[in-house]
Amino acid sequence: MSERNTGGVTALQAALAAEHAAVYGYGVVGARIQEGRRTEARAAYDAHRARRDALAREVRDLGTEPIAASAAYALPFAVPDSAAAVRLAAELEERVARVYSDLVRAATGARRREAAEALREAAVRAVRWRGGSVAFPGLAERADAGSDPAATGAGAPATKAGSAGPTPPHTTTPPA
Repeated sequence: MSERNTGGVTALQAALAAEHAAVYGYGVVGARIQEGRRTEARAAYDAHRARRDALAREVRDLGTEPIAASAAYALPFAVPDSAAAVRLAAELEERVARVYSDLVRAATGARRREAAEALREAAVRAVRWRGGSVAFPGLAERADAGSDPAATGAGAPATKAGSAGPTPPHTTTPPA
């Protein structure tokens, strides 16, 4: 396998891991979200399940064992109510977008187009949940390093229990 392909498989596995975490997270969102947004949460859950399954097939087709889902994931903050569930949904989408941005960089051809589409879908869902947008979805390096994670709803990364995860995004709304 070439170095480019190895990086592509690594990025595919990272996207698969992010989708596993998103599916888990949306289970929590669905349990806490108010009735009026439950359909939206279910649609996002279904979209992440479909992406997860497609990524697992793609990794398998490349002759690699797909990364397995963990039994549980650490949430970035407590989710006691609907408002926190909405914040969690936005956080999940931002994290998924960040991973797909890496896959866009690592992939070529049809895989790159699929990753760009997944990035776009996650960014659109994040905007719907958050109620506002960021200039460059999925690009953590554009984040304002001085922003307060408590103000944006970002907390500890939602990672597999016991493993290190990505740095939480610190998004700010650009000045008007």
